[in-house]
Amino acid sequence: MSRVQVPVVLTVAGSDSGGGAGIQADLKTFEAHGCFGTSAITAITAQNTLGVRAVETISPAVVCAQMEAVLEDFPVGAAKTGMLATAAIIEVVAAALAAPADRVPLVVDPVMVATSGAVLLEPDARGALVEQLIPLAWLVTPNLPEAELLSGIVLNDDESAVRAAQWFLDRGARAVLLKGGHGAGATVVDLLVERGGGVTRIERARLASRNTHGTGCTLSAAIAARLASGETLAAAVERSIDYVRGAIERAPELGAGYGPLGFRGA
Repeated sequence: MSRVQVPVVLTVAGSDSGGGAGIQADLKTFEAHGCFGTSAITAITAQNTLGVRAVETISPAVVCAQMEAVLEDFPVGAAKTGMLATAAIIEVVAAALAAPADRVPLVVDPVMVATSGAVLLEPDARGALVEQLIPLAWLVTPNLPEAELLSGIVLNDDESAVRAAQWFLDRGARAVLLKGGHGAGATVVDLLVERGGGVTRIERARLASRNTHGTGCTLSAAIAARLASGETLAAAVERSIDYVRGAIERAPELGAGYGPLGFRGA
């Protein structure tokens, strides 16, 4: 029998016991996109749709060992990062991803605060994220609060949003997807800003739903899966945005808080 060739994607993120975000959401998303998912867990969280109850980080040495085990044996076609928690973990993750001569496309989701408000990145780790990981990123996917916290730029219109995106580009990222889900109004505006001046405005009607837990994780995972499958960045971003919208629309009725998405086929 001939062996089936399948794109391989690596996620480096935290575990969500409720299954709606983090590693669990990433692996479900990879599967929905026809990819084989691999993982390196950075933290264990006790959480459900109502919030995060406890967090325990994994030692940097074990995070590194997980990544090395995957990268030396699997033909990883793209990678993404989510919750990294500490500066020490960021340091080993950046070193592992920078090591291969033919570095894979990397999507960096700068997870800082959970939907429920729990802090998922230590304040003193922000510098490590900016200095060590963002320069490796093919794409950084901050939401509006994350972009403001990292860049120091108040976002109130497209002009300020582009300036914030440029802040990430100036620090080495190839492209930035500034997610507008935390904005107001009937329309969600996402801005894809690429090095060289390309700005793509992606507008979609806002969905009224409580099932928004893990949307950022799912979006970055979908983009990574599509990049591993050979899509261009612009196509991967726009199709992944539509995938997340579909996942919100087909979400199951689970939990009493911010519910999970429906991860079925892309």
